[in-house]
Amino acid sequence: MAPGVSCDAMSPRAKRPAPAHSQTAIGIDVGGTGVKAAVVDLVTGELASPRLQVDTPQPATPAAVIEAIGGIVDQLVAGGHATPDMRVGAGLPGVVKAGRLVTAANIDKSWIGAPAEALLSARLRRPVRLINDADAAGLAEAVFGAAKGVQGTVLLLTIGTGIGSALFIDGHLLDSTEFGHVTFRGKDGETLISGSALGRRKLGWKKWGREFSEYMALLESWFWPDLIILGGGVSRAFPKYSKFLTARAPIVTAQYLNTSGIVGAALAAAGVGIAGAGIGAGVLTREDLPAPGTAGPRQAGPAGDPAASRATAQAAEAAASLVIEDQPPR
Repeated sequence: MAPGVSCDAMSPRAKRPAPAHSQTAIGIDVGGTGVKAAVVDLVTGELASPRLQVDTPQPATPAAVIEAIGGIVDQLVAGGHATPDMRVGAGLPGVVKAGRLVTAANIDKSWIGAPAEALLSARLRRPVRLINDADAAGLAEAVFGAAKGVQGTVLLLTIGTGIGSALFIDGHLLDSTEFGHVTFRGKDGETLISGSALGRRKLGWKKWGREFSEYMALLESWFWPDLIILGGGVSRAFPKYSKFLTARAPIVTAQYLNTSGIVGAALAAAGVGIAGAGIGAGVLTREDLPAPGTAGPRQAGPAGDPAASRATAQAAEAAASLVIEDQPPR
Protein backbone atom coordinates (compact mmCIF):
# COMPACT_ATOMS: atom_id res chain seq x y z
CA MET A 1 0.00 0.00 0.00
CA ALA A 2 1.26 3.47 -0.87
CA PRO A 3 2.66 5.62 1.95
CA GLY A 4 -0.01 7.73 3.62
CA VAL A 5 -2.89 5.56 2.40
CA SER A 6 -5.04 4.17 5.22
CA CYS A 7 -7.22 1.12 4.74
CA ASP A 8 -10.53 0.52 6.49
CA ALA A 9 -10.38 -3.22 5.97
CA MET A 10 -12.44 -3.99 9.08
CA SER A 11 -15.58 -2.27 7.81
CA PRO A 12 -18.45 -4.80 7.67
CA ARG A 13 -19.30 -3.44 4.22
CA ALA A 14 -15.83 -4.39 2.93
CA LYS A 15 -15.83 -8.13 3.67
CA ARG A 16 -17.65 -9.51 0.64
CA PRO A 17 -15.72 -10.41 -2.53
CA ALA A 18 -16.24 -7.86 -5.29
CA PRO A 19 -19.03 -8.86 -7.71
CA ALA A 20 -18.71 -8.71 -11.48
CA HIS A 21 -17.34 -5.37 -12.65
CA SER A 22 -20.51 -4.47 -14.60
CA GLN A 23 -22.32 -4.28 -11.25
CA THR A 24 -19.69 -2.14 -9.53
CA ALA A 25 -18.13 1.29 -9.75
CA ILE A 26 -15.46 3.24 -7.92
CA GLY A 27 -16.75 5.98 -5.65
CA ILE A 28 -14.46 8.85 -4.62
CA ASP A 29 -15.29 11.39 -1.93
CA VAL A 30 -13.08 14.49 -1.75
CA GLY A 31 -13.43 16.48 1.46
CA GLY A 32 -11.59 19.30 3.11
CA THR A 33 -9.57 16.94 5.30
CA GLY A 34 -9.59 13.57 3.54
CA VAL A 35 -9.90 11.84 0.17
CA LYS A 36 -11.73 8.51 0.44
CA ALA A 37 -12.48 5.86 -2.16
CA ALA A 38 -13.77 2.30 -2.51
CA VAL A 39 -15.40 -0.03 -4.99
CA VAL A 40 -19.18 -0.09 -4.50
CA ASP A 41 -21.69 -2.83 -5.33
CA LEU A 42 -24.34 -0.86 -7.25
CA VAL A 43 -27.06 -3.41 -6.53
CA THR A 44 -26.69 -3.60 -2.74
CA GLY A 45 -24.94 -0.33 -1.87
CA GLU A 46 -22.27 -2.24 0.04
CA LEU A 47 -18.56 -1.55 -0.27
CA ALA A 48 -16.97 -4.29 -2.37
CA SER A 49 -13.40 -3.37 -1.38
CA PRO A 50 -11.56 -1.89 1.56
CA ARG A 51 -12.13 1.82 1.98
CA LEU A 52 -8.89 3.68 1.31
CA GLN A 53 -8.17 7.19 2.55
CA VAL A 54 -5.41 9.79 2.34
CA ASP A 55 -5.22 13.28 3.77
CA THR A 56 -6.40 16.00 1.43
CA PRO A 57 -3.24 17.71 0.11
CA GLN A 58 -2.57 21.25 1.28
CA PRO A 59 -2.96 23.36 -0.74
CA ALA A 60 -5.73 21.29 -2.32
CA THR A 61 -4.96 22.24 -5.93
CA PRO A 62 -6.34 20.21 -8.85
CA ALA A 63 -2.94 18.69 -9.62
CA ALA A 64 -2.31 17.65 -6.02
CA VAL A 65 -5.79 16.26 -5.34
CA ILE A 66 -5.99 14.45 -8.69
CA GLU A 67 -2.67 12.77 -7.99
CA ALA A 68 -3.93 11.72 -4.54
CA ILE A 69 -7.05 10.26 -6.16
CA GLY A 70 -4.91 8.52 -8.76
CA GLY A 71 -2.80 6.91 -6.06
CA ILE A 72 -5.85 5.49 -4.31
CA VAL A 73 -7.37 4.14 -7.53
CA ASP A 74 -4.01 2.61 -8.46
CA GLN A 75 -4.07 0.80 -5.10
CA LEU A 76 -7.58 -0.53 -5.75
CA VAL A 77 -6.46 -1.85 -9.13
CA ALA A 78 -3.22 -3.32 -7.74
CA GLY A 79 -5.18 -5.06 -4.98
CA GLY A 80 -7.47 -6.75 -7.50
CA HIS A 81 -10.54 -4.82 -6.36
CA ALA A 82 -10.98 -2.65 -9.47
CA THR A 83 -10.67 -3.42 -13.15
CA PRO A 84 -9.19 -1.11 -15.81
CA ASP A 85 -12.62 -0.37 -17.30
CA MET A 86 -14.53 0.13 -14.03
CA ARG A 87 -16.57 3.34 -13.96
CA VAL A 88 -15.59 6.15 -11.57
CA GLY A 89 -17.67 8.81 -9.85
CA ALA A 90 -16.05 11.63 -7.89
CA GLY A 91 -17.77 13.92 -5.40
CA LEU A 92 -16.14 17.32 -4.89
CA PRO A 93 -17.13 20.22 -2.62
CA GLY A 94 -18.53 22.82 -4.98
CA VAL A 95 -21.18 23.54 -7.58
CA VAL A 96 -20.68 21.19 -10.54
CA LYS A 97 -21.61 22.26 -14.05
CA ALA A 98 -20.59 20.46 -17.25
CA GLY A 99 -17.70 18.60 -15.64
CA ARG A 100 -16.21 21.67 -13.92
CA LEU A 101 -16.48 23.31 -10.52
CA VAL A 102 -17.89 26.82 -10.67
CA THR A 103 -17.38 27.28 -6.92
CA ALA A 104 -14.80 25.71 -4.61
CA ALA A 105 -15.51 25.18 -0.91
CA ASN A 106 -12.78 23.88 1.41
CA ILE A 107 -10.45 23.16 -1.52
CA ASP A 108 -8.19 25.45 -3.52
CA LYS A 109 -9.91 28.14 -5.60
CA SER A 110 -7.87 27.08 -8.64
CA TRP A 111 -10.47 24.32 -9.13
CA ILE A 112 -12.94 26.94 -10.35
CA GLY A 113 -13.24 26.61 -14.12
CA ALA A 114 -10.65 23.84 -14.38
CA PRO A 115 -11.75 20.89 -16.60
CA ALA A 116 -11.86 18.62 -13.56
CA GLU A 117 -13.74 15.74 -15.15
CA ALA A 118 -11.36 15.64 -18.13
CA LEU A 119 -8.27 15.93 -15.91
CA LEU A 120 -9.44 13.09 -13.69
CA SER A 121 -10.29 10.95 -16.71
CA ALA A 122 -6.80 11.50 -18.11
CA ARG A 123 -5.09 10.54 -14.83
CA LEU A 124 -7.29 7.51 -14.17
CA ARG A 125 -7.37 6.45 -17.85
CA ARG A 126 -11.13 5.87 -17.75
CA PRO A 127 -14.33 7.95 -17.92
CA VAL A 128 -15.17 9.90 -14.74
CA ARG A 129 -18.47 11.43 -13.67
CA LEU A 130 -18.17 14.53 -11.45
CA ILE A 131 -20.85 15.34 -8.86
CA ASN A 132 -21.27 17.67 -5.91
CA ASP A 133 -20.13 15.80 -2.79
CA ALA A 134 -23.32 16.33 -0.79
CA ASP A 135 -25.44 15.37 -3.80
CA ALA A 136 -23.50 12.10 -3.85
CA ALA A 137 -24.33 11.52 -0.19
CA GLY A 138 -27.96 12.29 -0.98
CA LEU A 139 -28.06 9.74 -3.80
CA ALA A 140 -26.83 7.01 -1.45
CA GLU A 141 -29.55 7.82 1.04
CA ALA A 142 -32.26 8.12 -1.64
CA VAL A 143 -31.46 4.80 -3.28
CA PHE A 144 -30.42 2.65 -0.31
CA GLY A 145 -30.68 4.61 2.93
CA ALA A 146 -32.79 6.88 5.09
CA ALA A 147 -34.58 8.59 2.18
CA LYS A 148 -35.44 5.42 0.28
CA GLY A 149 -39.10 5.51 -0.74
CA VAL A 150 -39.75 8.87 0.97
CA GLN A 151 -42.03 11.12 -1.07
CA GLY A 152 -42.28 14.87 -0.75
CA THR A 153 -39.28 17.04 0.06
CA VAL A 154 -36.17 15.53 1.64
CA LEU A 155 -33.28 17.70 2.83
CA LEU A 156 -29.89 16.14 3.57
CA LEU A 157 -27.15 18.14 5.31
CA THR A 158 -23.60 16.84 5.54
CA ILE A 159 -21.77 18.30 8.52
CA GLY A 160 -17.99 18.12 8.36
CA THR A 161 -15.26 20.56 7.40
CA GLY A 162 -18.11 22.57 5.87
CA ILE A 163 -21.83 21.97 5.40
CA GLY A 164 -23.08 20.35 2.21
CA SER A 165 -26.68 19.88 1.15
CA ALA A 166 -28.84 17.77 -1.11
CA LEU A 167 -32.52 18.43 -1.85
CA PHE A 168 -34.92 15.85 -3.29
CA ILE A 169 -38.50 16.48 -4.35
CA ASP A 170 -40.45 13.26 -4.94
CA GLY A 171 -37.21 11.49 -5.75
CA HIS A 172 -35.86 14.20 -8.05
CA LEU A 173 -32.50 15.73 -7.15
CA LEU A 174 -32.03 19.50 -7.36
CA ASP A 175 -28.29 19.46 -7.87
CA SER A 176 -25.57 21.62 -6.26
CA THR A 177 -27.76 23.48 -3.77
CA GLU A 178 -24.86 24.37 -1.43
CA PHE A 179 -27.07 25.54 1.46
CA GLY A 180 -24.02 25.67 3.72
CA HIS A 181 -23.26 29.03 2.12
CA VAL A 182 -26.56 30.78 2.80
CA THR A 183 -26.34 33.91 4.94
CA PHE A 184 -26.84 32.96 8.59
CA ARG A 185 -26.39 35.54 11.35
CA GLY A 186 -24.71 37.78 8.80
CA LYS A 187 -22.07 35.21 7.81
CA ASP A 188 -21.58 32.24 5.51
CA GLY A 189 -23.54 29.55 7.36
CA GLU A 190 -20.86 26.90 7.51
CA THR A 191 -18.34 29.29 9.07
CA LEU A 192 -20.49 29.30 12.23
CA ILE A 193 -22.02 25.82 12.52
CA SER A 194 -19.97 23.29 10.53
CA GLY A 195 -18.05 20.50 12.21
CA SER A 196 -14.81 22.44 11.96
CA ALA A 197 -16.51 25.53 13.47
CA LEU A 198 -17.58 23.41 16.43
CA GLY A 199 -13.96 23.02 17.48
CA ARG A 200 -12.71 26.37 16.26
CA ARG A 201 -15.36 28.27 18.26
CA LYS A 202 -15.00 25.87 21.23
CA LEU A 203 -18.75 25.25 21.33
CA GLY A 204 -20.41 22.67 23.53
CA TRP A 205 -23.00 20.34 22.03
CA LYS A 206 -25.88 22.27 23.65
CA LYS A 207 -24.92 25.66 22.21
CA TRP A 208 -24.00 24.19 18.84
CA GLY A 209 -27.24 22.20 18.67
CA ARG A 210 -29.36 25.26 19.36
CA GLU A 211 -27.52 27.32 16.74
CA PHE A 212 -27.82 24.49 14.24
CA SER A 213 -31.57 24.33 14.94
CA GLU A 214 -31.81 28.03 14.15
CA TYR A 215 -30.02 27.39 10.86
CA MET A 216 -32.38 24.50 10.03
CA ALA A 217 -35.34 26.76 10.80
CA LEU A 218 -34.05 29.15 8.16
CA LEU A 219 -34.01 26.37 5.55
CA GLU A 220 -37.39 25.05 6.70
CA SER A 221 -38.94 28.47 6.19
CA TRP A 222 -38.10 28.19 2.47
CA PHE A 223 -38.50 24.51 1.64
CA TRP A 224 -40.73 22.90 4.29
CA PRO A 225 -38.97 19.52 4.10
CA ASP A 226 -40.86 16.38 5.06
CA LEU A 227 -37.65 14.77 6.32
CA ILE A 228 -34.23 16.09 7.37
CA ILE A 229 -31.23 13.76 7.18
CA LEU A 230 -27.92 14.59 8.86
CA GLY A 231 -24.75 13.07 7.44
CA GLY A 232 -21.02 13.75 7.42
CA GLY A 233 -18.53 13.28 10.22
CA VAL A 234 -20.60 15.05 12.90
CA SER A 235 -23.51 12.67 12.29
CA ARG A 236 -21.57 9.97 14.14
CA ALA A 237 -21.92 12.02 17.35
CA PHE A 238 -25.71 12.41 16.94
CA PRO A 239 -26.57 11.01 20.42
CA LYS A 240 -24.51 13.83 21.97
CA TYR A 241 -26.55 16.66 20.46
CA SER A 242 -29.85 15.22 19.21
CA LYS A 243 -31.78 16.37 22.31
CA PHE A 244 -30.81 19.98 21.55
CA LEU A 245 -32.19 19.92 17.99
CA THR A 246 -35.69 21.12 17.12
CA ALA A 247 -37.35 21.19 13.72
CA ARG A 248 -40.78 20.89 12.18
CA ALA A 249 -39.68 17.87 10.15
CA PRO A 250 -38.42 14.57 11.57
CA ILE A 251 -34.62 14.45 11.90
CA VAL A 252 -32.67 11.22 11.29
CA THR A 253 -29.04 10.38 10.65
CA ALA A 254 -27.81 9.15 7.30
CA GLN A 255 -27.78 5.38 7.15
CA TYR A 256 -24.36 5.42 5.51
CA LEU A 257 -23.00 8.16 7.80
CA ASN A 258 -19.58 9.23 6.51
CA THR A 259 -19.53 6.57 3.75
CA SER A 260 -22.51 7.93 1.85
CA GLY A 261 -20.36 10.15 -0.38
CA ILE A 262 -18.46 7.14 -1.69
CA VAL A 263 -21.62 5.12 -2.35
CA GLY A 264 -23.38 8.02 -4.04
CA ALA A 265 -20.41 8.92 -6.22
CA ALA A 266 -20.37 5.35 -7.50
CA LEU A 267 -24.09 5.59 -8.26
CA ALA A 268 -23.44 8.81 -10.18
CA ALA A 269 -20.79 6.99 -12.21
CA ALA A 270 -23.57 4.67 -13.39
CA GLY A 271 -25.79 7.65 -14.27
CA VAL A 272 -28.17 7.39 -11.32
CA GLY A 273 -29.78 10.71 -10.41
CA ILE A 274 -27.91 12.71 -13.04
CA ALA A 275 -29.65 15.64 -14.77
CA GLY A 276 -32.71 15.52 -12.54
CA ALA A 277 -33.65 11.89 -13.26
CA GLY A 278 -36.06 10.37 -10.75
CA ILE A 279 -34.64 8.06 -8.12
CA GLY A 280 -37.78 6.10 -7.33
CA ALA A 281 -38.52 4.02 -4.26
CA GLY A 282 -36.62 0.82 -4.90
CA VAL A 283 -33.07 -0.48 -4.83
CA LEU A 284 -31.42 -0.92 -8.22
CA THR A 285 -31.56 -4.35 -9.82
CA ARG A 286 -28.97 -5.95 -12.06
CA GLU A 287 -31.24 -5.27 -15.04
CA ASP A 288 -31.06 -1.54 -14.28
CA LEU A 289 -27.30 -1.47 -14.70
CA PRO A 290 -25.70 -0.77 -18.08
CA ALA A 291 -22.60 -2.38 -19.42
CA PRO A 292 -19.46 -0.28 -18.86
CA GLY A 293 -19.24 2.56 -21.37
CA THR A 294 -22.97 2.84 -22.03
CA ALA A 295 -25.11 5.87 -21.27
CA GLY A 296 -26.44 4.89 -17.85
CA PRO A 297 -29.17 2.84 -16.18
CA ARG A 298 -32.86 3.06 -16.73
CA GLN A 299 -34.37 5.19 -13.99
CA ALA A 300 -37.09 3.93 -11.72
CA GLY A 301 -39.65 6.53 -10.78
CA PRO A 302 -41.39 9.44 -12.46
CA ALA A 303 -38.50 10.89 -14.47
CA GLY A 304 -40.93 12.38 -16.98
CA ASP A 305 -43.64 13.33 -14.53
CA PRO A 306 -44.70 16.95 -15.32
CA ALA A 307 -45.77 17.57 -11.71
CA ALA A 308 -42.36 16.49 -10.42
CA SER A 309 -40.65 18.67 -13.01
CA ARG A 310 -42.71 21.68 -11.90
CA ALA A 311 -41.82 20.98 -8.26
CA THR A 312 -38.13 20.85 -9.13
CA ALA A 313 -38.39 24.13 -11.04
CA GLN A 314 -40.13 25.78 -8.09
CA ALA A 315 -37.39 24.60 -5.74
CA ALA A 316 -34.75 25.97 -8.11
CA GLU A 317 -36.41 29.39 -7.96
CA ALA A 318 -36.40 29.25 -4.17
CA ALA A 319 -32.74 28.23 -4.07
CA ALA A 320 -31.82 31.20 -6.24
CA SER A 321 -33.18 33.55 -3.57
CA LEU A 322 -31.09 32.26 -0.68
CA VAL A 323 -28.92 35.38 -0.48
CA ILE A 324 -31.76 37.32 1.15
CA GLU A 325 -31.55 38.28 4.80
CA ASP A 326 -32.07 35.69 7.54
CA GLN A 327 -35.59 35.01 8.68
CA PRO A 328 -36.16 35.55 12.41
CA PRO A 329 -35.56 32.36 14.41
CA ARG A 330 -38.54 30.31 15.60
